[in-house]
Amino acid sequence: MRWWSVANFVSNAGTWMQLTVQNLLVLQITGSAAATGLSMSVQAGPALFMSLLGGAAVDRWSRKLTAAVSQTLLGAVAFVTAVLVALDRLDMTSLLVLAAVTGTIATVDGPACALLGNDLVPAEDVPSAIGIGSMVHSAGRLVGTALAGVTVGFLGTAAAYAANGLSFLFVAAVVPFLRPAPGAAPAAGPEVAVAAGPDTTVREGLRFFAGRPRLVALAGITGISAVFGRNYGLTLAVLVTGPLAGGAGAFGTVSAVLAVGGILGAFLGARLRRPSVRLVGTLAAAGALLQLAAGLSPSVAVLLVLVLPMAVVESVSDTAGTSVLQTDPPPHLRGRVLGAWSSIGTVWSLGGPPALGLLMELAGARGALVTGGLLVAGAIGAGFLVRARRTVRPVALPTKPGGEPAGRETLSTAA
Repeated sequence: MRWWSVANFVSNAGTWMQLTVQNLLVLQITGSAAATGLSMSVQAGPALFMSLLGGAAVDRWSRKLTAAVSQTLLGAVAFVTAVLVALDRLDMTSLLVLAAVTGTIATVDGPACALLGNDLVPAEDVPSAIGIGSMVHSAGRLVGTALAGVTVGFLGTAAAYAANGLSFLFVAAVVPFLRPAPGAAPAAGPEVAVAAGPDTTVREGLRFFAGRPRLVALAGITGISAVFGRNYGLTLAVLVTGPLAGGAGAFGTVSAVLAVGGILGAFLGARLRRPSVRLVGTLAAAGALLQLAAGLSPSVAVLLVLVLPMAVVESVSDTAGTSVLQTDPPPHLRGRVLGAWSSIGTVWSLGGPPALGLLMELAGARGALVTGGLLVAGAIGAGFLVRARRTVRPVALPTKPGGEPAGRETLSTAA
C-alpha cells in the first residue's frame, strides 16, 4: 500500500502538471478560451459513452494486468505528445485526437486502479485506503500544478509531457510487485467472473445499480451537490473578485484554504469504519448550509473562516460516498458499477458548469451560492423525510364491528 500510494502521488503530480500545461498550450495555439474548454470536454467525453464498457473489462480481466497496460498506454500518449511539441508539429486537431485517446484509456484505467488499491488492504480498511488515496490526490494536485510553471519556464512544454509519461511508467513498474492483503475482497478476473455466473455483461451492472436504492440515492445526493454546489473554483472566484472586491491574490488564498481543508477532510475520512449513504447526505446538507452562509459573507476574512469547514465536510462526504460505491456491490460487479457511476458523473461535470453559470447570470454570485445551498439542503432533507415515512409505518390492529380492538381481554390479561 505504501508503494502504491507513492506511485499514485507521482502519477497525480504528473497528470496535473500535464493538465495545467495543456490548457496553456491550447491558449498558445488558438488564443481562444473556448478552445481550451473544448479540449477538456473532448478528453472527458469518452467517459460518457464508454465507461460502462471499461468497467466490464475491469470485471473480466486481472486488475493488475489492466492497470499496468493502461498506465503504459497513457505514458505512450504523453511521450507522443511531447515529441510533437518538441518538433513543433502539434496542432489543434492532433491535440484533440490525443485528448480523446487519453480519455478512452482512462475509462478502463480509472476503475482498475481504484479497485486495485482496495485489494491491498483488508475489507474493513477500505475506507482508510480511499481516504489515503484522496490525500495523495490532493497533494499530487498541489505539487503538479506548482511544478508545471517551473518545468515550462526552465525546460519547456515538451518536458512537462515527458515527465508525465515517466510518471505513468513508474506506476506500471510498481504494479507487478503489489500483493493483495490477507482478508481483502477477491479480485476480479476471469475466474471470478465465471464463478459469479454467465451474465457478466454491462446490462447486469446497470440492473444492479438501478435496483439498489442506496446507490440511486447516493447518485442523487452527489448529482445535486455537483451541479448546485462544490463548483467553488467558479462561484467563489466570482464572489471574491466581484461583491467582495478582492483580487487574484485573495482568490489564491481562498483556493489554498480549500486545498488544506480537502487534505484535512481526507485524513478524517480515512478514519471512517462504516460509511453510509445517510452520512453522505448529512455531510452534503451541512456543506450546503455552509455554502449558503459563504454566499452571505460580508468580507473575504469571514469567507475564509467558512471555506475551511466547507472543504473538510466535502472531502469527508466524498470519501464516505466512494467507500459505499466501491464496497456495496459484489466483487464481480464493482467494475461495471464504477463504470455506470463514471458515466453519470460525466453528465454532471459537462452539464453542471453551464447550469451554474446561467444561475449566476440570473442571480449573481451571492444568489447562486445561496440558492444552490437551499436547493441541495432542501432536496436532501426531503429525501430523508420520504425515507423516514417509508420506514416507519403504523400497524393497524384488528377491530370488532363497533371499532373496539379485538382481543382486548387477552391484552389486559397479558398486561
